[in-house]
Amino acid sequence: MKVIVVGAGVVGTMHAWHAVERGHEVVHIEREAEARGASLRNFGQIWVSGRAGGEELDTALRARELWEAIGARVPGLGFRAIGSLTPVRDERERAVAEAAVARPDAPARGYKLLTAGEARAVNPALRGTFEAALWCERDAAVEPRPAQLALREALLATGRYTFLPDREVRDVVGEDGVRDDRGEVHRGDAVVLCTGAALSGLVREVAGEIPVRRVRLQMMQTDPLGEALTTSVADADSFRYYPAYASGALDSLQAAQPQDPIAAAHRMQLLMVQRLDGGLTIGDTHEYEHPFAFDTLEDPYEHLTRVVESFLGRPLPRIRRRWAGVYAQCVDTARVVHRQRVRDGVWLVTGPGGRGMTCSPAIAETTANELGW
Repeated sequence: MKVIVVGAGVVGTMHAWHAVERGHEVVHIEREAEARGASLRNFGQIWVSGRAGGEELDTALRARELWEAIGARVPGLGFRAIGSLTPVRDERERAVAEAAVARPDAPARGYKLLTAGEARAVNPALRGTFEAALWCERDAAVEPRPAQLALREALLATGRYTFLPDREVRDVVGEDGVRDDRGEVHRGDAVVLCTGAALSGLVREVAGEIPVRRVRLQMMQTDPLGEALTTSVADADSFRYYPAYASGALDSLQAAQPQDPIAAAHRMQLLMVQRLDGGLTIGDTHEYEHPFAFDTLEDPYEHLTRVVESFLGRPLPRIRRRWAGVYAQCVDTARVVHRQRVRDGVWLVTGPGGRGMTCSPAIAETTANELGW
C-alpha cells in the first residue's frame, strides 16, 4: 500500500510512522521546508495527569506507551519519563488534589499526594513555599523542536518514506491523490490530510465547515536553570483548566478563591518543563476569539514569572525567547480529534487541541486501524 500524508507536524508524522511500521510506502508532503506550527511551539509534555476519564485518558495512556517505545528506538526524541508535580498552597487547593487522588482511575495515572518534603525529595529545585503536591507518575516529556526531524531521519532509513517539503497541496484528485502547487499529482491507496490549524482553503473545499476552532497561546523559554528540574511542574490553575480535576472541591475553590485577574483574563495555567539544554519552557495562555492579536503581551509573562519564582524560591534565568502559536481544537472539547472521511480514500485528521503532542501516536494508530492499514 502507498499512503499520501499531507502535513509534517506531529499528527502527520505519526501517521507516516504507523504506515511505514506496517510495511507501507509513504509520501509525506509539507507546505514549508519544515513543520513550524504547534508541533514545535509546545512543551513537549506527554501529559496524562489532567485528561478526562474515558476515551481521552485511554488515548493518552496508549500514546504514553507508544512514545516510550518509539523513544527507545529514536533517541533524538529526548523521551524521558519524568512525571509531574502540581504544588498546592492551601487547604482548598489541597482538597482538589485529594479528590483527584480518590478518582477510580487515579492508579492508572500514577496519582499520589505528596507532602512538601516528599515533593522536594522528588524535585529538589522546588525550594519555594507550598504545603503539598500532586504527583503524576505517568507524565513524560520529549523535545518538541527536533522531534519531527528525528522521526523523519528514522523513517528515511527504512527506504519506504519520501519527504516532499515546500509543496502546498491545493486539491484532492479523485479518491486516491492530491495536486500540489507545482502542479504535480501524487497518488496512493490512501490519503490522510493532517493540516493542523490550517482550516480554510483546501480543508474548507473538501470538508466544508468542520466543528474545529483555532486557539492561540503564548509561551517562553529561559536560559539554562543551572540545576535539574527533575519533573514537569504545574500550578493549581491547571485544576481549573483540565477536566480530570472537576469535583465538588474544585467548585468550592472556584467560589472561594477567584483566579488571579491576569490569569483569568488570559485563561492561563502554569506548565513548565526543562529542556535538555537546561532551559525551562514555561506557559501558557489561551485565546479563542478571532481575529487573534498579532503581538505578544507582557502581563501573562510577568504573571508566569512570579508563579515560577514562588515555586523555585529563586529568580528565573534570563528569558531567551518568547513566542505565540496556534493549534486546532474540536469545538466539543470532549472529542479527542476530528477524523472525517471526505472522500472514499481520503481522510481529514485535525483538532486534537492541546492534546496533539501527547496523543498523536495513539490518534494515528486509531486511523491506521480504522483504515485497515
